[in-house]
Amino acid sequence: MNKIALLVSALLTLSASAVAQDKPFGIAIHGGAGTISKANLTDEQIKAYQDKLKEAVNKGHSVLAKGGDSLEAVKVAINVLEDSPLFNAGKGAVYTFDGGHELDASVMDGKTMNAGAVAGVRHIKNPIDLAIDVMDKSAHVMLSGDGAEEFALTQGYQLVPQSYFDTEQRYNQLLKAKQKLTEKELATKDYQASLMALDLEYKFGTVGAVALDKQGNLAAGTSTGGMTAKRFGRIGDSPVIGAGTYAENNVCAVSATGHGEYFIRYHVAGDICARVKYQDKSIIQAADEVINQRLITAGGTGGVIAIDGRGNIATPFNTEGMYRATQRNDEPANVMIWKDI
Repeated sequence: MNKIALLVSALLTLSASAVAQDKPFGIAIHGGAGTISKANLTDEQIKAYQDKLKEAVNKGHSVLAKGGDSLEAVKVAINVLEDSPLFNAGKGAVYTFDGGHELDASVMDGKTMNAGAVAGVRHIKNPIDLAIDVMDKSAHVMLSGDGAEEFALTQGYQLVPQSYFDTEQRYNQLLKAKQKLTEKELATKDYQASLMALDLEYKFGTVGAVALDKQGNLAAGTSTGGMTAKRFGRIGDSPVIGAGTYAENNVCAVSATGHGEYFIRYHVAGDICARVKYQDKSIIQAADEVINQRLITAGGTGGVIAIDGRGNIATPFNTEGMYRATQRNDEPANVMIWKDI
């Protein structure tokens, strides 16, 4: 009887292991969309972007491959991008009009439908971490500015000086942006006209991640330094649940990057998931419809990364390029910047 019991136990263990291995899992990340011209990037710069994207997606995928949580995979992947000066988040955040930095981030847990966000923080090294703590350790969804940083101190965060986010590349972008904001437009206080005069490269840049773990849980997160030369405490879509970030188990998880005002108005992340949930559309079809039909018709530019409950991934964008990488199950990472490479 003991031998039979041991044999049955062994068979059950093997069966459970086989089922676990059959569970789909995957992750997609982005480092922003926009005017990404091949002519303006050297081979060394292209490789630097590709290497950092691969590092981020590999770290997130490693969490999932070991049976870890989708939310943790999203966090570690975004941390890599926040810590890199290559991307407009964390260390590489763009400058505001006044020469400072204001960062936004949000996260959503598809299992619990809980969410957390921070907006306009100025001394938080990794805003995505604070967004998670807002979700898990506060009674709120979004905290902003000084209040968010006061909460951070209660959670043991060490605030960093504004100079931590300074980079020469972003400062030069600010100077160029200010040149485009003509004296006449500034004198007339026509801020909207001034913004419209800026090229796409100044209007947005974001990082994000979406993931599906072996337990079937979806999660999404987004982090950004916002818009170059922004004023008046402007906040885009990145910290807005349903606009820049959304996740719901058995439906989809989405992180967006683009001209935030349009993504807020058209509820982009939530709209994609609603089409999957209520119209029974594939994640690829739903994401394409919103980005390349509804949004672009309205004049909105950008892209999204999205994953569904079966591990299918979509990465549509309507700009020249979008830094992105995907990795599913035991497959190697796929890193791309433009449509073809």
